[in-house]
Amino acid sequence: MKLSHYKLALAMIIGGGLGAAVVQGLHAQAKPPVYLIALNKVKNAEGYTKQYLPKAQAAIKAHGGVYVAGGHGTQIDGTLPTERVVILRWDSMETLKAWHDSPQYQAARRIGENYADLNTVAVNGAAQ
Repeated sequence: MKLSHYKLALAMIIGGGLGAAVVQGLHAQAKPPVYLIALNKVKNAEGYTKQYLPKAQAAIKAHGGVYVAGGHGTQIDGTLPTERVVILRWDSMETLKAWHDSPQYQAARRIGENYADLNTVAVNGAAQ
């Protein structure tokens, strides 16, 4: 075999290995996000909007949360609050918990509790 054939064979082996590593990396990154659903019963709309929301939204943004939906909910079943429904997306449960436990959000939450009953639940996204 000529030297050029060895180089070609070596290049193919290296390329195949790199390709496999890239595919494995992409699969690892395809981890589904985590969603936080908030069903808040607002008791004082003005205080909620002016005092709580700006601080809560700043904390969410600072910690990597993304708004997916927000506003008045439409009751389908049950008796859950529908005045303010928010869905946020996070990269992982760890990032969601880091935001929730942060001093920035905890300060906002203490304000928000004066204006609304804050009800939240987190759920893992479905793998596609």
